[in-house]
Amino acid sequence: MRNLRYLVHLVGLTAVIAAATSCGSIARQGRSPVYLVVDKLEGRRGGIASATFGNPVVSDVVTNVTSPAPCTNVSPCPTVFADNGQVTLRAQLKDPTTLVDPTPTNDVTINRYHVAYRRSDGRNTQGIDVPFAFDGATTGTVRIGSTATLPFELVRIVAKEETPLVNLTQSLTVVTTIAEVTFYGFDQAGNAITVAGLIQVDFGNFGDF
Repeated sequence: MRNLRYLVHLVGLTAVIAAATSCGSIARQGRSPVYLVVDKLEGRRGGIASATFGNPVVSDVVTNVTSPAPCTNVSPCPTVFADNGQVTLRAQLKDPTTLVDPTPTNDVTINRYHVAYRRSDGRNTQGIDVPFAFDGATTGTVRIGSTATLPFELVRIVAKEETPLVNLTQSLTVVTTIAEVTFYGFDQAGNAITVAGLIQVDFGNFGDF
């Protein structure tokens, strides 16, 4: 009986350790000795010169432009703008206790990203409830032990011309989504590296300023 209790305890302990190891390895999986950390993920409303990067992002589906001519305050021009984002990434060694100093081989180059939207109410059909997911390109290198800030397109112009966003041009409804942005790259030895972050995007036909 004592041996059976010991065996059950051992199996349970092993499961806990395995689960903890699994959770800790999510951000550090892959063959590369380096992993990426998202220090900051922000977005900015398009079409407004004074708009600043932040989170959440107010995404206006149509902006009334008053200049240049023939656009005026009396007769503004309805215009669609993309909303941009920027991410600050940091590169770290998986094993900080290694006696080998980092080299340029550990630098990480990002070359593409993927954006997917979802809603908290579970209505996530692309092209009906949320904009279509898409892939984009942005290139920059994160030096090991340092940070780099990369620009990217968070909301495309074409998304504002398709359902469900185009329906908001004649509505007071605001659609709140969470955008998951995944960045893909490789270290200088060719090992693939990915990292993801979340940002809130509120879609609507907001007032212009």
